[in-house]
Amino acid sequence: MQLGPFHDPLLIFGGPYGNLQATRALLKQAARLGIPTSHILCTGDLVAYCADPQATVDLIREAGIAVVKGNCEESLAERLEDCGCGFEGGTACDLLSQQWYAYADTHLTDESRDWMGSLPERSDITIGERRLAAIHGGVSSINKFVFASTPEDVLAYEMDLAGLDGVIGGHSGLPFTRIAGDRLWHNSGVIGMPANDGTPRVWYSVLTPIKDGVAVSHHALSYDHSAAAVRMRAELLPAGYTDCLVTGLWPSLDVLPDQEKAATGNALPEYEIDWFSPALASALT
Repeated sequence: MQLGPFHDPLLIFGGPYGNLQATRALLKQAARLGIPTSHILCTGDLVAYCADPQATVDLIREAGIAVVKGNCEESLAERLEDCGCGFEGGTACDLLSQQWYAYADTHLTDESRDWMGSLPERSDITIGERRLAAIHGGVSSINKFVFASTPEDVLAYEMDLAGLDGVIGGHSGLPFTRIAGDRLWHNSGVIGMPANDGTPRVWYSVLTPIKDGVAVSHHALSYDHSAAAVRMRAELLPAGYTDCLVTGLWPSLDVLPDQEKAATGNALPEYEIDWFSPALASALT
């Protein structure tokens, strides 16, 4: 699937996770920024931990937002027995996922599952003069975890597979931008759960074409997290994830590398990085 070319800002977000309140807030923020829904991309996992899977899917579809298939969409579309998140068996993440996945599995229509199955696993995006592969986890695997601390040779391998100027990914739940050589790996973070930084804020990003490159900016989003937590409690969803909406701390750190574990509870800053064209990047080094 090809998206673009985009000559105006493109808003990126991941993991709505069935969090209707956060999804509504994201759409309102896009409107405030003057970004039309035709310039918004979601990196998948529309449905997971939170209490309103069907309503969240409906809202995103009605808005006409482009979506890359995540492992949750893949599993639900294929009527699989688990979310396919890549959690190690028997870990806290794995055990908790059995609860929320069973809930999501019983709260979606067949038509929504069929639509999920039709989503692309990759969308190639042209923004300014740069081309990016938008995927969910890794290029090699839909549920591959890629973090800010992922070794550069792993990033290089994945970006080699993409064959473009860079990658927009999701899945890991944490926002970051890495420039490896002159190639970009960008993760906007997610809007369905906080970023394990001790605040209830969630994250999105904006990519804006600039002269000789792209400006990549990370933004925090505040929303009615208390209402989302009330909905989760009412549906008897796992208390750890319900509490996370308020505390901003994940109930398990099983999937995190040491660097990301060490950052637990440290409030993330908003920031911007300018990613220049290969020729200009070489001239600046």
